Amino acid sequence: MRRWQLTLTSVVASLVALTGLTAPRARSFAVTQDSPASPGTAKTPPQTVEHGNPEFLRTADEVLAQMSQLLDLPVKAPLKKSLRSKKEIREYLIREDRDDKSDEQRYADQKALEAFGLIPPNFPLDAFMLDVLTDQIAGLYDAKAKEFYIADWIPVDEQRSVMAHELTHALVDQSFRLDDWIKAARPNDDAELARDSVSEGSAIAAMIDYSLLDQKIGVRDLPDVTGIIRQGAISEMEKDPHLSKAPAIIRDELLFPYLAGTSFTQQFLKANSGWKDLPKLFENPPVSSQQIIHPELYLKGVRPETVTLPKWTGIVPSGWKPLEENVLGEFGLQEVLKEFIGDEMAQQTAPFWAGDRYSVFEDQKTKITSLIVRFHLDSEEDTARFFGKYSEALEFKHKTRVELIRRPNFFQFKTDGGKVFLRCLASDCLSVEQADRDTFDKINHAIGWPPAPAEIEPVAKPTVTQQFKLQGTANAAPRSL
Repeated sequence: MRRWQLTLTSVVASLVALTGLTAPRARSFAVTQDSPASPGTAKTPPQTVEHGNPEFLRTADEVLAQMSQLLDLPVKAPLKKSLRSKKEIREYLIREDRDDKSDEQRYADQKALEAFGLIPPNFPLDAFMLDVLTDQIAGLYDAKAKEFYIADWIPVDEQRSVMAHELTHALVDQSFRLDDWIKAARPNDDAELARDSVSEGSAIAAMIDYSLLDQKIGVRDLPDVTGIIRQGAISEMEKDPHLSKAPAIIRDELLFPYLAGTSFTQQFLKANSGWKDLPKLFENPPVSSQQIIHPELYLKGVRPETVTLPKWTGIVPSGWKPLEENVLGEFGLQEVLKEFIGDEMAQQTAPFWAGDRYSVFEDQKTKITSLIVRFHLDSEEDTARFFGKYSEALEFKHKTRVELIRRPNFFQFKTDGGKVFLRCLASDCLSVEQADRDTFDKINHAIGWPPAPAEIEPVAKPTVTQQFKLQGTANAAPRSL
């Protein structure tokens, strides 16, 4: 889904509860419009404004100067600031979404989520997300217009906190071209999510530090705060008429950059010299959601394996139209497993992930969607455990399965739309859904694997009449010759 640099009202509410926040009172800095900026501070340039009352604009300038000093990032250019109505924010979201993705790309996103079983078929994803974001956005930073918005319905005592968050995005953008930096990860969705998590997590961490300025402590001095934020955010989401009914993937993907991103930022700041080392994250960004979930892997330089799939010409049926090829990531795998075997088993199994690549196809005649995923796992032992849990997830996903065949490290069954296969070899697993055996064998051969176990037709269970005849034959007396 399209991601903006935004603040969710549910996250703001949870931070208010966490810190007892009303943001700190205005502080005086040794920086004026006419004095040169010293290192770590900034001369605030003239501001251009579209909407806002004088008090709002004055407060925004104060917070901008505070955040510049806190983050050790200069204010390099004028910044627009405005209060926006719900109608204006909705119109902005519609416009930006149209600019960001084509109708074909949005259709592919929809079908990919359906193929993984994360949303129901024909779920109105675009309209639903528009309603959710319109209600949830407390503020956002528009990198193209160099403007930050605050929703005009946000309580006055929370506006400074929202400003701290959005102005962090603005300062980072001026130093590192934030929007371009995030999009540079494309077309790898998992890597883009990792960069988005750096952006949102650092903005939340900065927001916490801002709220604690009077206490002379910061996020580096605190234990992991994400558990408390999560509880508050989920509680707030349950009050939202849309999010309370949303598929789990929507709620979880909205929160992931804020929660996992904040925990990641905390660990990064603790392992380094605080905010002055923030540029290191933009020079050497995390490359996967795995590194966000497990910051120690990022700090040690542990990266996932690059997994490849074959060129599909001559392998998949000619009527299959490719919709999307991408990376699911540890976060995405955890969401799939959570959907079918529960959160606890998902959290135990997803960390086996060490890389993946998936492709989604649509049969142009039947409109059946087929999904091919190749996973790389940490070890052969993890692969064996993964095989058991992922095969279980596939069984729950396809409830009308028949003709199940299970062999060591090989598993298949039939559904109304085609057959489902899972095979593991060494540290890799191949999952193919809604295909025939010939297509599976071609894929298996194309990735350089030896032939899979032969397909054996299952023995049909005898009917009641057949059982009666067999029983009668068994009980009959021997015939004399």
